[in-house]
Amino acid sequence: MTTQVHIAQSPVAENYAAERRLVQTICMNSDPLSRAAVDSMWVHALRNRLQADNGEPVALVETHISWVLLTGHLAYKLKKPVRLPFVDFSTLALRKHFCEEEVRLNRRLAPALYLGVVPVCGTLQAPRIGSTGEACQPIDYAVCMQRFAPGALLSERLAEGGGGLLPEQLDRLAQRLADFHRDAPAAPPVSPADVEEQVFAPVRGVLKQLRTDGDTAQVATLQTWVDAQVPALRQAWRARRSSAAVRECHGDLHLGNVVLIGGDATAFDCLEFDPALRWIDVMSDVAFLTMDLKAHDHSGLAFRFLDAYLQRSGDYPGVEVLRFYEVYRAMVRGLVSRVRSMAADATPDAAAPDYLMCAQRLVQSAGGKARLLITHGLSGSGKSTVAGQLLEAAGAIRVRSDVERKRLHGLDALQRSAGLALDIYTPEASRLTFERLQECARTALQAGYPVIVDAAFLRRTERQSFKALAASLGVPFSILRCQATESQLRQRVTIRSSDGHDPSEANITVLEHQLASHEPLDSDECVNVLDICTDEPVNAAALRARWFSLA
Repeated sequence: MTTQVHIAQSPVAENYAAERRLVQTICMNSDPLSRAAVDSMWVHALRNRLQADNGEPVALVETHISWVLLTGHLAYKLKKPVRLPFVDFSTLALRKHFCEEEVRLNRRLAPALYLGVVPVCGTLQAPRIGSTGEACQPIDYAVCMQRFAPGALLSERLAEGGGGLLPEQLDRLAQRLADFHRDAPAAPPVSPADVEEQVFAPVRGVLKQLRTDGDTAQVATLQTWVDAQVPALRQAWRARRSSAAVRECHGDLHLGNVVLIGGDATAFDCLEFDPALRWIDVMSDVAFLTMDLKAHDHSGLAFRFLDAYLQRSGDYPGVEVLRFYEVYRAMVRGLVSRVRSMAADATPDAAAPDYLMCAQRLVQSAGGKARLLITHGLSGSGKSTVAGQLLEAAGAIRVRSDVERKRLHGLDALQRSAGLALDIYTPEASRLTFERLQECARTALQAGYPVIVDAAFLRRTERQSFKALAASLGVPFSILRCQATESQLRQRVTIRSSDGHDPSEANITVLEHQLASHEPLDSDECVNVLDICTDEPVNAAALRARWFSLA
């Protein structure tokens, strides 16, 4: 059993060259010990003590702000007594505080991984991990964690081709993240000018350092794009803050900070030392993971993760700022990679993505792809299944009528309205549902994304209203007509009704009514229709090509 340790890099550090110099000089309790002396006098001594106590080797992993000692089942993370532009661990009290913060904050998403804070007792020459009830005068503190298996990080799984990573694990992570964001404390109101500064200052800091380290044409392109986003997104940022979208988040949610434990993808190692980098728009948290998936050439998984998050949270307004935060996060990781490559002991990582190239691709994707597709078909025709496959292939945003209808009535996606004295299928409820679908679709289309509206669309007026939406925005409009045999429809609806794992509440009675009363597509609607028979498997890549070929 081994583990890996990950330290968040601050995107607002003003001078990484200064950081690298500062890290060479550390102090502990005002004692001017050199780095080598600290290592030899107590970190290695503590390692030897753990080896003697456990009767097995103990590994030592070192970063620029931490030491981590790895026993057979546990990891002890000690904070280096450093004072840097973005972090201050220079006193015992500060190290204890930030150990406690690390445990408190990470237990929100990874409670089983973080066991607690333990004192380091004894002397520099003979340190030991303190135990419960043991009288000692701490000389330091450590975060005690469970270890996890080698290769368990998502970054490692995807670097190896994604083996062992199930898409359903990302779905569950997205749902947990949405619940975590919903329950996290919201930031207090600030002035409109402060909103813009809090969003833009970290981005400006990253761009400044990128220019310092190498002002290339690529960096200039990113600078130009970012500058253009400030006036374009000013109102969106203010609306996000006023709607409580800025909360106490994870802050460092890249693939190296997500680990597979017990069949679930678990986020850990959040930002504990700088609250400003943790109190962010929830969509900035989401964007870090979607960006990293794209950087690792898993765009389909990125849009699947986003789809699961949006279905759970309903935060479609966040799509407007998603690409901005993805570009920002890519620049942060690009800067971190550059700093690491300049270290004296650095070895090239051939598997590491080119994050600045990822940022450039994200900027280039900002225009020309917006188009609207609505589904059409009876219950059980496979609309949602095909839409789920297509959104991954096309990099699209999906809005589901069954989910949004329930959200409007305060229900979770899998809750059943029957027995709640609540009729969510009245004409008025349907009108409000389609208004909600239009609102979400409009936001995503204006942000430049392909959009799939996943609904039955059995009424011609409903279809015409979305065609009008596309026309008003100047984007192509298409209809995905899903068909299956009546026997297949009845079988699917029966199975789906009994297992309760789908938001749809349609049963055989509903299907029979649809068969008798639905309004088929007329000749005008068939001009830009994509016909799919779902009795057989669907080739999502080919369907995506057909969709994007339609004017």
